[in-house]
Amino acid sequence: MPIIYSARWVLPIVSPLIEAGAVAVEDSKILSVGSRHEIISRFPDSRMEDFGQAAILPGLVNAHSHLELTVMRSFLEPEENNFSAWLRKLTVARMAMTREDLLVSATCGATEAARAGITCVADASSVATEAMKALRQVGLRGIVYQESFGPDPKLAAENVAKLLEQISAMRAIENDLVRAGVSPHAPYTVSAPQLELISRLAIEQKLPVMMHAAESQAEKSFMMEGRGVFAEGLSARGIPWQAPGVSTIQYLARHGILETSPLLAHCINVDHADLDLIKQSSAGIAHCPKSNAKLGHGRAPFAEFVAHDINVGLGSDSVASNNICDLLEEARFATLLSRIAEHGSSPRVSAAQPSVTVSIPISADQALFAATMGGARALGLDHEIGALAEGKQADIAVVALNGLHQQPLNNPVDALIFSSSGRDVLLTVVAGKEIYRDGKMNDVNEAELLSRIEAAKLERAGD
Repeated sequence: MPIIYSARWVLPIVSPLIEAGAVAVEDSKILSVGSRHEIISRFPDSRMEDFGQAAILPGLVNAHSHLELTVMRSFLEPEENNFSAWLRKLTVARMAMTREDLLVSATCGATEAARAGITCVADASSVATEAMKALRQVGLRGIVYQESFGPDPKLAAENVAKLLEQISAMRAIENDLVRAGVSPHAPYTVSAPQLELISRLAIEQKLPVMMHAAESQAEKSFMMEGRGVFAEGLSARGIPWQAPGVSTIQYLARHGILETSPLLAHCINVDHADLDLIKQSSAGIAHCPKSNAKLGHGRAPFAEFVAHDINVGLGSDSVASNNICDLLEEARFATLLSRIAEHGSSPRVSAAQPSVTVSIPISADQALFAATMGGARALGLDHEIGALAEGKQADIAVVALNGLHQQPLNNPVDALIFSSSGRDVLLTVVAGKEIYRDGKMNDVNEAELLSRIEAAKLERAGD
């Protein structure tokens, strides 16, 4: 029997707002979206859930996360904007974690996401099987990208052979909601031959690809001049590096990554030629403004992404660099940051590639689109999720709009982006199944989880 979710506002995202609206759901799919009167008339025998002064919207899509690092919240505070030192500290701490630690950490992160109305995550993981298990336990949808490292070109084949073994283990855990992907970590941690091997592997096996790209000034110096902390790190290990003298995006095009239509995380240091390449390759961007700011990397050109009609979603990144997984807050921060008027705030361009000024600021509607359908498109899942429409998967979030902090309320989208947070979420539904309602997770013992993550933190601290 169908169930009808009703509220003062329904926000389908790809069609106009519906006041006094409703969504009819049966099994895993949306049957119909319309006015409350229309939906009740069509399905008179259905169970009715009326949330009153609230908004029903598609489940939020977190386009970039590292759930396994949840246990490192507040453990890895960046010092003096030294990203290389921060990465080293993260790597050492992660290597000390057991598989059980990683599972507990990822489960905690997935639970936090579900509580905030996030129904789908694009998660990068060093041990992807544990992150996949966590998503399945919590009930979230997602793509988990197994990270691959290896800056030494002599070890490229060996590293990809290891990746193949990891993919095989991931395939055994895949289901309709949780899928396997691959992630060559970054241009300074993966050699060009390994990038090419992974590109071919992904195309042959139809695996989605995610990669950190154009994230920091240190990366730009590494690519353009062969200088800086990343180049020095390779030199200290006896690994040769000849700077290509091109941008990260051009480098990824040269070595096959863009042929996979990848999801690119960050894209701070990009110019118009880069954005054209991203658009032409049907790649997506995961925009992570809070993490970018906290790590001191700078401001990615969100308005330019939108102006280029690139598929762009919003990502929390890890809570080690954010410190919370809350996409409504991420959307607010992204919107406000994009509006800072600063001369020359457009992407850096060459003399032959003149700047294009975007005078229209990011709107609340555009931010909400990025948090839902934009993220779905960036992940290649827009045929399934990202909007409330007949035949789509029933991934739904209900957000209360009756709080004092949201009043007076004139426009529900403005209220969601500028006045609301994940703490206002009342209900999270994935594929028609309620996984979070009224402060309680359905399939997670949160008291036990809290105890387990505290134990994991203490054990790590004692190493």
